[in-house]
Amino acid sequence: MPGTDAGRGACAAAGHGICVTGTDEAPLKGVTVRSLTLRGFTGNGLWATGTDRLRVRGVTAEKNGTWGIAAERSVRSVLSHDVARDNADAGLFLAGTTDTEEGARDTRRTVVRHNRVTGNRVGVTVRRLRNLTVESNEATGNCAAVLVVGDGSTPVAGDLRVTRDHLRANNKYCAATPRMPFLQGTGIVLTGAEDTLVAGNRVENHRGTSPLSGGIVLFQSFEGSPNERHTVRDNLVTGNSPADLADRDTATSHTFSGNTCTLSEPAGPC
Repeated sequence: MPGTDAGRGACAAAGHGICVTGTDEAPLKGVTVRSLTLRGFTGNGLWATGTDRLRVRGVTAEKNGTWGIAAERSVRSVLSHDVARDNADAGLFLAGTTDTEEGARDTRRTVVRHNRVTGNRVGVTVRRLRNLTVESNEATGNCAAVLVVGDGSTPVAGDLRVTRDHLRANNKYCAATPRMPFLQGTGIVLTGAEDTLVAGNRVENHRGTSPLSGGIVLFQSFEGSPNERHTVRDNLVTGNSPADLADRDTATSHTFSGNTCTLSEPAGPC
């Protein structure tokens, strides 16, 4: 939904299905995209940038060449009751910016809830953001279900919540990229972020041999920055290999409590 014919042409030329386009200086406010299917675009099914109070509800995004539903430079968004399946990268992708290197942006309480993501490289990716909630989503058949990514830039990614999601058997294989090892058998990964709550999730039957394989995995960023002060509590994490809970980070400030699990790295949190 760009405001000009030139904008609409740019959206199509980039291979996207729908574009919702504002700027940092003049965000596009109050747009709702609802109850439609975006299939087979070479870019993204839905691409939003520079928005305020974007609502995406009841949208199916499938078999797109990059992301299913993607938003950057946006605040107070709600993505709910959507289906994202068989997209080449993330089904749902939220980022501070994709074309510049800068610290994490405050989303001002963006929410990703009650969505179903299947068959993607990653179900939900949250990259270089703060103040966002991922809750009550279902993910199965992806290479990784939920990926929270920071890179050591400041402000640091964090103040995030991943709660009440059901993540099961995300065991598809995806090859390595220049910034990421191969993915397979990954439930939730926190890498290079801080102050994130992971609570009340069901994370089951993930199996793989990637450095990021496991049920809930804490991993320092690939730029070398550690996670800090994550809280992992009251999750049901079972049947995951090589571990249900894996703290492969260098920080010592995380807390684990009340989780139902069998195997942890290192021993103790289970």
